[in-house]
Amino acid sequence: MAYRPYGGPVPQPALSDVGSTIRDAVQDFCTNFNTGNYDHCVAMYTPDGFFMAPNRETVQGKQAIQRALQQFADQGYEDLRLETLRVESSGDMAVEIGRYAVSIRQPNGTTVVDRGKYLSAWRRFGVWLKAADCWSSDVPLGASNGTRRDQLSDSENMGIIGSDASRSA
Repeated sequence: MAYRPYGGPVPQPALSDVGSTIRDAVQDFCTNFNTGNYDHCVAMYTPDGFFMAPNRETVQGKQAIQRALQQFADQGYEDLRLETLRVESSGDMAVEIGRYAVSIRQPNGTTVVDRGKYLSAWRRFGVWLKAADCWSSDVPLGASNGTRRDQLSDSENMGIIGSDASRSA
């Protein structure tokens, strides 16, 4: 009789599959935000998802998240770029760590860039959906005017991938 280990949890897809799926979803989010399709962005959240933007109240639920995304766009946020650095998953939960850059159009016609890091919690309900999303800027508070896009060096631009970048795990 052959040895059979005690049955454990149901095998889950390989981490790279989860990572690839989340990376693809993140790039879809960028494309949708940058083209004003906030309803498609919100479709990527759980019905009771949390959206925790810096220096703002937390909002919960798809309608509130959609309003918050629209407010960011109304304030000049555009050209959002997200780069997933790491995905850790266990069962139907995953945590994504990444970095971002976003251009912010100013009333005087100039553009500044905010950049920083983010953390997203994902849950699988047949598809992976964001349960919580938060980020923080790397730009010091005293530099509230941000950095003009043309002032960023290549190292500061950090090779952030845009919505037109090829998708790879």
